[in-house]
Amino acid sequence: MTYNGDTARKSILVANDDGIFSPGIKALALALADVGDVVVVAPDVEQSAVGHGITIRRPLRFKHTASAGFGEIPAYRVDGTPADCVVLGVHLLGRPDLVVSGINLGPNLGDDLTHSGTVAAAIEGLALGLPALAFSQQGGAGGEYSFTAGAAYAARLAREVLARGLPPRVLLNVNFPAALPHGVRVTRVGEHRWEDAIVTRHDPEGREYHWVAGTSRAPDAHDPDTDYGAVQAGFVSVTPVRLDLTARDLLGEVAGYVPEI
Repeated sequence: MTYNGDTARKSILVANDDGIFSPGIKALALALADVGDVVVVAPDVEQSAVGHGITIRRPLRFKHTASAGFGEIPAYRVDGTPADCVVLGVHLLGRPDLVVSGINLGPNLGDDLTHSGTVAAAIEGLALGLPALAFSQQGGAGGEYSFTAGAAYAARLAREVLARGLPPRVLLNVNFPAALPHGVRVTRVGEHRWEDAIVTRHDPEGREYHWVAGTSRAPDAHDPDTDYGAVQAGFVSVTPVRLDLTARDLLGEVAGYVPEI
């Protein structure tokens, strides 16, 4: 990463997947207002775990929402996915210098990255050629959240990224522990996953329906180099994530056995 030397005030697009009325996005946007010119574009309702979905088979509504409580920060709600919010924000409001997503209610660690709407908003920023950050917060034992430390750290990191840049197609996925952090660790994506379970019930008319549930598993939970291990130990986890799905080490092997047409 190289410093670009530009001291002009930057523009920041803030999105999330918990919805425009989430306390996490409010704390994030207000903290980032000290770093640059912020605009908020977020779903009108919660869109957790929708992944990188884009709405293409119906129109989208894009409405200014003064009641969301962002003060002087312009805020818009979209009846679509987190990725939709970034697409509309960039094309309708102007190209920002940075896309920031969060602060999510709950961490996004390990395999969570594949279905997280929080991370998907940052990925959409990458797809549009913009540097991007995703922030998530672990909840306390009683389900409570404090965003003060996380929002302040997000503003500091955003300032650094705006000054230094990020490599193409690389985002930073950041997770905060529930309590005040002991420090910061730069980590790799761990093996945390959810082992799915299906809960089957019946409605009042006797018709069957299903809930997808699951149990959290992390085989490398105590590895300090993983995102999950860092957060469980009380550290902020910062993970550089590259959007490159090619298994480059297998190209030669696969080329050796795929049949010709």
